[in-house]
Parts: sequence; C-alpha cells; structure tokens
Amino acid sequence: MSELAITALRFGLLALLWIFVFSVITSQGRSLQIARPARLTKRKKKPEKSEQPSNVSTDTPPPPTRALASKLVVTEGPLAGRTIPLNGQPLLIGRAQDAGLVLEDDYASGRHARLFPQGSRWFLEDLGSTNGTFVHGNQLTRTMALEPNVPVRIGKTVMELRA
Repeated sequence: MSELAITALRFGLLALLWIFVFSVITSQGRSLQIARPARLTKRKKKPEKSEQPSNVSTDTPPPPTRALASKLVVTEGPLAGRTIPLNGQPLLIGRAQDAGLVLEDDYASGRHARLFPQGSRWFLEDLGSTNGTFVHGNQLTRTMALEPNVPVRIGKTVMELRA
C-alpha cells in the first residue's frame, strides 16, 4: 500500500470516530430533554392579614385525615383469598423469597413492585419489572398513590388495598 492510501485511511477512520462521538452527544442531549421534569406553576400569593375581609374567619378547621389502609387482599389468582396485614410498613411484591408477598407466577419479576405508606396514603411503585404492574387496567409508569378497593394486577394475581 502506498503512503497516500494509508494517510487517507487514517483520516477516514478519524472522521468516522468524530461522527460516532457527535452521534452519542446528540443522543444523550435528546434523552436529557425527554426526561426533563415538568415545570411547576407559580402559587397564588396569599393575602396579608390586613388585606383579608373582616367577615372571613381565619380559623378554618384542618381537613379531615383519612385512615391508612391496613391490609392487602388478593382477589384473583393462585393466592385468591389471602390477606396480608400491612401494619404501616412497606411491602415488597414479587417472586423473590424475601418478598412480603411471594408470587409464584412466571409473569412476575423477582422484585416486581413495592407498596409503601407516606402520610395517610399508600403508594405503589413498579421496580422495573419485565411484564409491568397494572392499576385499574392501566400500566403503571411512575409511582402513584393507591386508593382502597382499586384493583392492582401483577401477572395472574389481582389485589386491592382495604381499610
């Protein structure tokens, strides 16, 4: 091979390398833009005490607190009828033997989902399962608050929070 051919080959490989670097950078830029959190809206400013009308009472009662659901009931599937007391503690759901609710189901992942309390509500989080977690027939894509008596399906198992 001539010296000119080797030099042209080197420049070609260098150009290919830079094209690869730029494609990786633009791909990462697009990923970061997609994952950008939603913008928060500004809250309305509360009027000062002197600005409030005199006929409005400032002693409003606090909103009623709801009772935290106390159990998880399996309504369909191989474990139908089983009740798991929650006692305000997080619950791991999946095929792993260390899970609080062990599902012997080929459609459940080892560490499939997590149910955890926060304040007076329970939240459900899919832990990156292969086949997904479904709440009221819709696939769970982010952590969401779970109300009592709402069906949750993991594989062949359907369960609900109960008070």
